[in-house]
Amino acid sequence: MRINFEKQLSQLNVELITMGALCEEAIGCAAKALLDSNTDLLNRVLEADARIDQKERDIESLCMKLLLQQQPVARDLRTISSALKMISDMERIGDQAADIAEILHFVENFDLESVAHIGDMARATIKMVTDSVDSFVQRDLDMARAVITYDDVVDDLFVAVKQELTDVICHEPLRGGVCLDLLMIAKYFERIGDHATNIAEWVEYSITGHHIKEN
Repeated sequence: MRINFEKQLSQLNVELITMGALCEEAIGCAAKALLDSNTDLLNRVLEADARIDQKERDIESLCMKLLLQQQPVARDLRTISSALKMISDMERIGDQAADIAEILHFVENFDLESVAHIGDMARATIKMVTDSVDSFVQRDLDMARAVITYDDVVDDLFVAVKQELTDVICHEPLRGGVCLDLLMIAKYFERIGDHATNIAEWVEYSITGHHIKEN
């Protein structure tokens, strides 16, 4: 019985890695579409989001099977319940990458040199998502805590982007509309960072039995 349970736990890890990779693909394509003005990538973002939604359903089913059929002990129960929380955040990451893609359909011919930090935000959030999922699979508490701390970097970058866009609007009021679109995109990146932080916090709970929000 335990051997079968271990196999299903290994499958859970594989499914989470796959879902995390899909999140990376969605964010990466959205970021590249923004930074390279490559709208051909936008459909790939939407396709990845659809696959993320399906993967969430698959993992939910697997977790329910583990809970109902295997009667896990305390540590395993924390792992499974944490996975259920994590996939909810990963699903939201996919949605927000899709939201960025939809906005980018309307953003044309904007010189991003004046908003340099938005590219930094994109790269930082991709790193957070990758590291948060890796920390779960590797049961690496230090990596999870590093993700939680790194969210401050993304928040600071968001403040920098807002200031850059404010400066653009002050000097070129006619570009106000596209600046608001870019501000929304930056906000979505900031929210993706928040979801990656949530994932890392559930990793900490799965390892230690302590959730940071309980403080």
